[in-house]
Amino acid sequence: MRVVVQRCKDAKVTVDKAVTGEIGKGLMLLVGVTHEDTEKDAKYLADKIAGLRIFEDDAGKMNYSVTETEGAILSVSQFTLYGDCRKGRRPNFMGAAAPAEAERLYDYFNQELRTGGLQVETGVFGAMMDVSLTNWGPVTLILDSRS
Repeated sequence: MRVVVQRCKDAKVTVDKAVTGEIGKGLMLLVGVTHEDTEKDAKYLADKIAGLRIFEDDAGKMNYSVTETEGAILSVSQFTLYGDCRKGRRPNFMGAAAPAEAERLYDYFNQELRTGGLQVETGVFGAMMDVSLTNWGPVTLILDSRS
């Protein structure tokens, strides 16, 4: 499972001109699922992200997590994180999990974040979405459950 984590001042996702998820301060997550992923991968990344210390304290050091700052999460499914661009000019998405399994693990991942006490907003799985955010810092990290 692969997640792009972006610390943000605000973020929202729109589907067919309707806002489906919107947050203020927190984390914008792009979430991709591959064939070998299990609930163990989803739980590992949910726990890692909830405790990731990337928010600054009064001294300007990254010492606080999204949980400690009472931030929120905007989680958006993103199968293109498993796009392989090594050959040719068109990405190959064979590394992405089948939609039904990817949606199941994506939902499980979001539920694990909620179980940890976080507010989690989402896009619509499989839909064409417009995503906007104000990346704060900028701070952007890539987490992979297999690395």
